[in-house]
Amino acid sequence: MEGARSNEQGFVGIRFCSECNNMLYPLENKETKQLMYSCRNCAYQVLADNNCIYVNKILHEVDELTQINPDVATDPTLPRSEDHPCPKKCCINGEAVFFQAQSKRAEDEMRLYYVCCNPQCGHRWTDFD
Repeated sequence: MEGARSNEQGFVGIRFCSECNNMLYPLENKETKQLMYSCRNCAYQVLADNNCIYVNKILHEVDELTQINPDVATDPTLPRSEDHPCPKKCCINGEAVFFQAQSKRAEDEMRLYYVCCNPQCGHRWTDFD
């Protein structure tokens, strides 16, 4: 039995020996310069159908609110709103600047980001909080 395979791009499954059911390990055939899968317990070898033996997917999502500089509250070109007061209990400021950030993901909906205009606060939030 050969190991798991998938049509998913970047998937590298584990292969198993068809004779002794142990795991197959990647091995280069130095004579033919081909990638093989070889069993360490018996002499079974099979030619690899894909040259990829390992995939390292790095998923890094950054919280967009932490990327907003609180100094945008002093930007005179940004619109201001008193309809969205700062949600922090310790802040009594009722004014916030708002803007739409550029999203790198196409599936994201339009999202407005707010920054409190109180220089001692600088709290950042969205309508989705």
